[in-house]
Amino acid sequence: MIFVPLPFVVALLLAILLIRMLRQGDGALAEKRPFLLLIGFYILQSVVIGIRWGYDVIAIMPIQSLIATTIAALAWVCFKGLAMEEQPTLSRFWPHLLPTASIVVLIALYPEPISLAIILIFLGYGAALLWLARHGPDALVASRLDGAVLSYRSLQITGFALIASAVTDVIISFDFTKTGGIHAGAIVALGNVIALLILGTAASVASSGSSKEVISEEPPPPPATEEDEAVAAALDTLMRARQLYRDPDLNLTRIARKMNLPARRVSTAVNRIHGMSVSQYVNDFRIRAACEQLVGTDHPITQVMFDSGFISKSNFNREFARMNGENPTQFRKRRVRRESGGAASNVIFMSP
Repeated sequence: MIFVPLPFVVALLLAILLIRMLRQGDGALAEKRPFLLLIGFYILQSVVIGIRWGYDVIAIMPIQSLIATTIAALAWVCFKGLAMEEQPTLSRFWPHLLPTASIVVLIALYPEPISLAIILIFLGYGAALLWLARHGPDALVASRLDGAVLSYRSLQITGFALIASAVTDVIISFDFTKTGGIHAGAIVALGNVIALLILGTAASVASSGSSKEVISEEPPPPPATEEDEAVAAALDTLMRARQLYRDPDLNLTRIARKMNLPARRVSTAVNRIHGMSVSQYVNDFRIRAACEQLVGTDHPITQVMFDSGFISKSNFNREFARMNGENPTQFRKRRVRRESGGAASNVIFMSP
């Protein structure tokens, strides 16, 4: 029977995920490129781990170390890019090549502290990602608003995963010290299973149609100021007059530029006045527009989804259920039954 190391299975699943992302064709390939590259490195690392621990090829360990440090730095670059109002440039991120460069130097001159260096790099970048997540979904100003919450969840998962990987490396190092690495292979296999579970959870979150909201653990925002009220009023006017919510690629940065304000100022005003994130605020406009079309036209639900600014069916259904307690099909059928029975046909839409 042919032996197939578990990391090879992980690599195959990641490759399928990568292909699906490439084939989605939602017009946001440029935004996805750093993440596509990151998944590519995940695949490569899984293959290398399979060769190292599945077939006991020790000579491949330097490559494994280089890929590991590159993954940690690239994960930070990916999510930090979503948190930047200006277009990310290489000049902003070149310092994050230094961890990989330092491992190259250690491999050539002094290999002994490589394991410790990788552990510190993973802990550092994991902590940095969790620190980036402290401001909530609105911190990811360059993320499309219909996917900001999912991007935020992915940010948190990645931060915890890097820290977990560092802990796993500590356990492996301890095993080598105490037993000569007898259990290292099993520990690596278990680590890959955990990674697979994390990826499965992330995929489940991304495809979930649940109407449950992300519960914020942050304290309530301070009382709104007159400036907050002015910013929120200006944004309400902009949304209604120009229907910005219909732009599927709308993000907080674009909104802030149209208002000539810092992104943080806009998100703070929305949070204080409306008690929600900017993504929820915009999606409320989108769902109200979708409700109007569902009631007033016979357009297919998919067309209604696109016309109202959504590009993901799962996000559309989730946000629709959040506001209406039912999916679009149920909403339309209920309205048709009510109208057939002579009930009032007006739909009441609450302002966000």
